[in-house]
Amino acid sequence: MTHLSQNETHLNHQSPVARRIATHRRRIVRILFVDDKESDVDRCLQELKRMDFAVSSDWVQIPAEFAERLRTQSYDVIVCDYSMPNWTGMEALEHLRQVNQEIPFILATSNLDEEMTDAFIRKGAFDCIDKNRLNRLPLAVGLAIEEKTRREERDHAEKELRHSEAHYRALVENPTYGICRFDGDGRFLNVNEALVAMLGYGSKDELMAVNLGTEIIRDPIERAQLFESYRQTGQVDLVEVEWKRKDGTPMKVRLSGRQVGIEEGGPDGCEIIVEDITAQRASEDHLRHLAETDALTGLANYRRLSETLESEIKRSERTARPFAVLIFDLDGMKRINDSHGHLAGNRALCRLADIFRFSCRSIDTAARYGGDEFAIILPETGFKEANAAGHRICERLTNDREEPVLSVSVGIATYPVDGTTIEALFQAADRALYGMKALRMTA
Repeated sequence: MTHLSQNETHLNHQSPVARRIATHRRRIVRILFVDDKESDVDRCLQELKRMDFAVSSDWVQIPAEFAERLRTQSYDVIVCDYSMPNWTGMEALEHLRQVNQEIPFILATSNLDEEMTDAFIRKGAFDCIDKNRLNRLPLAVGLAIEEKTRREERDHAEKELRHSEAHYRALVENPTYGICRFDGDGRFLNVNEALVAMLGYGSKDELMAVNLGTEIIRDPIERAQLFESYRQTGQVDLVEVEWKRKDGTPMKVRLSGRQVGIEEGGPDGCEIIVEDITAQRASEDHLRHLAETDALTGLANYRRLSETLESEIKRSERTARPFAVLIFDLDGMKRINDSHGHLAGNRALCRLADIFRFSCRSIDTAARYGGDEFAIILPETGFKEANAAGHRICERLTNDREEPVLSVSVGIATYPVDGTTIEALFQAADRALYGMKALRMTA
């Protein structure tokens, strides 16, 4: 089965996430889907098409087909179902590693939780997505392609490094990658100009007077990881650590390298390539933040609200501690828009969001999940404390002197008294909210 989508729609009116992901539309993304259900593959392709990916896809169902495709075709990304008849996604990942192909591998499963994700990542998966929330798939594929491209560039650089001394010198002068040699005590033996610039030093001599182990690597655990890696294996394989620039600011770097003999009769040392990934990691964090944030108010959006509720339910099942959900409805939103204009309406939503931020603890999650509908999740909180929190928010809103005057209706539900699922908790909170509205109308 082959699908091809090459929508070249202009992105001026799309979200920042869409604009970033759509950089990959300049090329056709080759994806191998491993799944026993064609309908699930079609859902994935529809989600990628919605974000304007150009996709050339293959679909396999059984191990023999998977092995054959890996032998005869090349792919940018593999998206694999975790559980299939007679085999699993982890078995597919193991086969991929055995044939020594470094293709980003994304596992797709239902009811994904944080512990499961951590376990999959530790075993070599690039990312994990929940089949019930496929809107995250385009971001995962985009990041996987970026990672694959960087790895190919890095592998090429390392190959050039090993090829000959002439190539090594060319790479040393490359402004993109820092290169250094150092001994077992962390003393620099050689550095290139790119590394000097990365770390903010004035010259090679100034940098070489600094000790890598004690003055640049900030974390003692990361320091031990780097030094022990090359002492024990002779290799430094794609380690990500935080270094400190001359001015004290942190810099996230990716390292790879090998153990080398410094000179005849001299001590062994390590030669590494250094890639500054500070901006890349910050960009990824920003993308994740955008994907979880309401653009107008800056609060969490419905996706993050749902994920947080799922996590709280699982945590409460383990700890037997309650949590509360407060839902809020901004009264008279249509009246505000009609009387004062939509800008004033937007401002009203932001005023309420500011009060939520001021009223919430660091462990609470405030979200806008509809036009004028909001929710706050209060971990380890019973009804009495949640009711008090709701009253405080209403009181602060009453004391807000800005026009137009705002008020909210509030509904409260607690886990597990009012429900043990997201749907049941929202239904209970909705009933309480509309009960409050009814009382106001009869008062």
